[in-house]
Amino acid sequence: MNDISGHRKQTKQVAVLGSTGSIGTSALEVIEASQGRLQAVALSANTRLEELVVQAKQYRPRWVIATDEQAAAEFDWSGLPAETELLVGAASLTTVVAKQDIDIVLAAIVGSAGLDSTWAALEQGKTVALANKEALVTAGPLVTKLAEEHGAMLLPVDSEHSAIFQALQAGQPSEVERLVLTASGGPFRDHSSEQLKRVTIAEALEHPVWDMGPKITVDSATMMNKALEIIEARWLFGIEAERIEVTIHPQSIVHSLVEFVDGSIIAQLSPPDMKLPIQYALCYPERVAGAAKRLDWQQSYCLEFQPPDLEQFPALELGLQCAKSGGTSGAVLNAANEAAVGAFLAGELHFTEIVPACRSVLDSHNFESSPTLTRLVELDRWAREEIFHWACP
Repeated sequence: MNDISGHRKQTKQVAVLGSTGSIGTSALEVIEASQGRLQAVALSANTRLEELVVQAKQYRPRWVIATDEQAAAEFDWSGLPAETELLVGAASLTTVVAKQDIDIVLAAIVGSAGLDSTWAALEQGKTVALANKEALVTAGPLVTKLAEEHGAMLLPVDSEHSAIFQALQAGQPSEVERLVLTASGGPFRDHSSEQLKRVTIAEALEHPVWDMGPKITVDSATMMNKALEIIEARWLFGIEAERIEVTIHPQSIVHSLVEFVDGSIIAQLSPPDMKLPIQYALCYPERVAGAAKRLDWQQSYCLEFQPPDLEQFPALELGLQCAKSGGTSGAVLNAANEAAVGAFLAGELHFTEIVPACRSVLDSHNFESSPTLTRLVELDRWAREEIFHWACP
């Protein structure tokens, strides 16, 4: 494509890992609206293979990856475009992200399952648009060190971290006083302790603002998503946990804020639409017109902020604790939470048991300050087993 100055712009080749999830589908909308700046050359899914084939027909990628081998073996692939190569198994993700043809890897696989492919992309010096917060929660120091060693770039896709990344450009790192993550508060921000004891699965899956997958929606309801975001911000921006705060902002228009030493506060505002932070990461450092929603300045807006109730949302304390201690804490908390949310959705744990179960596992693990990646993988497995015993004693 050509810009208005007549210079030809190179199309960025994008691998969308987790293309059938909410982030992945939004990313494909961004790519479609990019006027040739972006092209999807690889798509991946776990078990939603019919959707993957539909996407392949529309976007004509060079590769599609089906990570669940059994689901792939049982699926009829006759509808896949002839020019698209099918790869099967999670190991294929690491093969594809290493391809020279790929410029940007959008890491949108939910949970710790996305760590290996993110790691492989960074080893190849790729730009990684990171929607998978678990990579930094689980192995933050190792991931950021790897990116630095290989000249790779980590760009945040979470709306909160994208907002901070943008706001930080208003000053120097030495001028930052604190980072303030905003949180909608989820569907239960006004619930009493007694009301929380009666929460159903269906109620936990009804977020008042965002349309997300079930795991992230439940995390928003417990505020564990914000706990994990505290840990992610700690490593992504290299700032002490003591200088990261959370404020409840029900409207989800202010996506986060940076306070500087002179008292100035810089915020990033936009409607609650993930397409904007996705586009900012994929097109960085350019800002371009795209598919994201915009605020209507002919309407009135009321923006509210309030401190979170730590008794009502104890997950936040766990996030701060893990951000301060580092080491193995993040990996254990993340794995325990993934397993606990799964148990809740299966009817094996009550909503109010999710965070206490995570705390119990976190407190009982043998903490290590400088773990290897292998050790983090071992603790991930251990934490999940501990939650299984908690849910099924």
